[in-house]
Amino acid sequence: MDINTRPKIIGARVQRREDPRLLTGNGAFVDDRQVPGMLHLAFRRSDFGHAKILKIDTEEAASMPGIIGIYTAETLNEITKPVIAFSNMKDYQATPIRALAQDVVRYVGEPVVVVVAENRYLAEDALNEIFIDYEPLENVVDPEYAASGDAVLVHEDLKSNILVAREFERGEVDEAMSSAAIRVKGRFRSRRKTAVAMETRSYLAEFEKSSQSLTLHSSTQIPGIIRDALVDILDIPGHRLRVVAPDVGGGFGGKASLYPEEIVVTALSKLLKRSVKWTSDRMEDLMSTSQAFDEIIDAELGLDSEGNLLALSADVLGDVGAYSIYPWTAALEPIQVVSFMPGPYRLANYRGKVRGVATNKPPTGPYRGVGRPASTFVMERLMDMAAGKLGMDPAELRLKNFVVGDEFPYRIGSGIVWDKSEFSECLNKATEKLDYETLREKQRIARSQGRLMGIGIASYAELTGIGSRISAAPGMPINTGTETARIRVDSSGSVIAYFGVASHGQSLETTLAQVVAEEMGVKVEDVEVVLGDSAVMAHSTGTYASRSAVLAGGAGTLAARAVREKIVEAASLLFEVPAEEIDVYDGLIHVSGTNRKMDLRELARAVYSEMGRFTKEVRENLDLEATKLYDPYFGTTTSASHIAVVDIDPETFKVKIEQYVVSEDCGRMINPLVVDGQVHGGVAQGIGAALYEEVIHDENGQVVTASLVDYLVPSSCEVPTIDVLHADTRSPSTIGGFRGMGEGGTIGAPAAIANAVADALAPFGIEINEIPISPERLYRLIEKARNSEKD
Repeated sequence: MDINTRPKIIGARVQRREDPRLLTGNGAFVDDRQVPGMLHLAFRRSDFGHAKILKIDTEEAASMPGIIGIYTAETLNEITKPVIAFSNMKDYQATPIRALAQDVVRYVGEPVVVVVAENRYLAEDALNEIFIDYEPLENVVDPEYAASGDAVLVHEDLKSNILVAREFERGEVDEAMSSAAIRVKGRFRSRRKTAVAMETRSYLAEFEKSSQSLTLHSSTQIPGIIRDALVDILDIPGHRLRVVAPDVGGGFGGKASLYPEEIVVTALSKLLKRSVKWTSDRMEDLMSTSQAFDEIIDAELGLDSEGNLLALSADVLGDVGAYSIYPWTAALEPIQVVSFMPGPYRLANYRGKVRGVATNKPPTGPYRGVGRPASTFVMERLMDMAAGKLGMDPAELRLKNFVVGDEFPYRIGSGIVWDKSEFSECLNKATEKLDYETLREKQRIARSQGRLMGIGIASYAELTGIGSRISAAPGMPINTGTETARIRVDSSGSVIAYFGVASHGQSLETTLAQVVAEEMGVKVEDVEVVLGDSAVMAHSTGTYASRSAVLAGGAGTLAARAVREKIVEAASLLFEVPAEEIDVYDGLIHVSGTNRKMDLRELARAVYSEMGRFTKEVRENLDLEATKLYDPYFGTTTSASHIAVVDIDPETFKVKIEQYVVSEDCGRMINPLVVDGQVHGGVAQGIGAALYEEVIHDENGQVVTASLVDYLVPSSCEVPTIDVLHADTRSPSTIGGFRGMGEGGTIGAPAAIANAVADALAPFGIEINEIPISPERLYRLIEKARNSEKD
């Protein structure tokens, strides 16, 4: 078959290989794993947001049946070291993270005591018999108060509650702003949320007595980082600790950090020389898994009378909770808010200031989109507010200011470089899909009938597949910019591809198999993909920051090409023809222009097993495997435009999303079916951020939303049909032309929906500056506007 007419594997809508086991209940999650004689943990957690620990009495609990031991920080500190999330940023203040709270508790839900028992029920019963005497301290819950200098210190040994601060400036912001004919500004609020993965966090440490080694089965996104951290914390050789991430039921960033419970499980398994398990219940998950999106942002945008952007300023205060999370640090989210604020626009003058402040709340950490949902929400609201003042259509204003064509590569005010992406094409495709002009006419008719119909646009750009030039978290000294793949053909002819990344819903078993299959010339079903095991790679970190398709796909491409070269070399010797005459496709090795062929099993048998097929000199240098590392260095740009159409019920204030379109440039698509699924899931989470999800703490730091009755997540009833369009242009900066795309739906949706709601309420003069836009908030805004009209 001619090479140009062969069906492509990359770009094909291959059904997910994971589905047969996951959809039939045959997935292997951590909590499914049962080990004879394993012990179970339960944690007594802090009831206070901020308090000194005066006394812990465990005597009565320890005497209960089935209790193996009860441990506090006093014991755990003897067998573990504190872990510190270091940063190279100036004036950064680190906060040591310990296995259990020592002397002071700093948020409700912080683990203080751990009970080890024969089963979880006995361990939970013993918790009620533990007495802890606290001396309450001032609760620091309001981030503005925490940053003011008047509040008590969350960490008494630090100089302030501000853990991190940074400023970006490009151009003459004050001068440009003062000359602007149009200026729009506001105070914007993004409220705290959490990941709510279907599978809660779960850890099982298995102790192997014969080798005195540990295998930690963890529902983590970052097995390599966890292994490296625990080796230091427990002070053990690396070959005695293996971290495996099996099937993971969603992560969304909430499983991309090291947690105290992970340390405790592993440390106690080592101490007791027994296998030890802990699985979070839903209340624990909502109280103690990392949270995100908690920012107050004061921003102003200046334009000339023609609608050209002149200047942007933003001042961000990020509530990072009680600790600087490992390994990402407190800088992760708030600094990315100001870093990505200029978006996909041509903008000469930008100033962004940011502070990350500690409060008595659970730590914030990675969450799908990391900073960009908030920055996009603010920038896109400002764009719509400016369009309103100019009397210009919001789509027209965006198209007028997008970076285009020969302006790429374009450096924005924070220093991030957009290599090249189809900003304008994405928006044009979205408006064309909706028949935008007709839609606006329908809106005019709906308004004349008294309906609250709104149309909202959000455009954004993000940096994905970040290489070694910068860390995935600002200032973090851990290399997150490389990935390794090892591919081998074994003696049976089977192709096995090993990667250090871990899958928690990205379909990596499918997409990476497609990459390897196409580059090697084999069938997708012939490739076995091994993921999420720290033992298979010398170094890896995991899956986060829209990196796996770019980095693992790039490494897999290089390794597959190297193995293919070895296959061709071996086949040329066996067929006694030049290597140029060998072709490999569909799992068979052909001599071009003839009917001579063999399959991989025959080739592997000849290479590994059969006597006399190769000379000694050839055999010593002939194997069918390769290991390759890939570093995209800078990374690449992914972009999209979202358009939401909403109707607001004037009686219940419920926002119904009637139509939703996403038009994105995610590079060369490996599997369009997987891409669309990722977009749908991301938009669903973005709808949650826009309309429903909010972690609420009262003035004492108590979690008011500690169940799914109070913490609302969108169901299938609230998620509309989503039309997804693609520019499908290859990245100029990555092997394979791939771009990352797993976070985009979450980035664009909050802003698009907020703009749609604001558009629906435009007759009242209402602006939307806070998310989520709950019915209660809408009611108050509309009532305030109605009362103002009466006055």
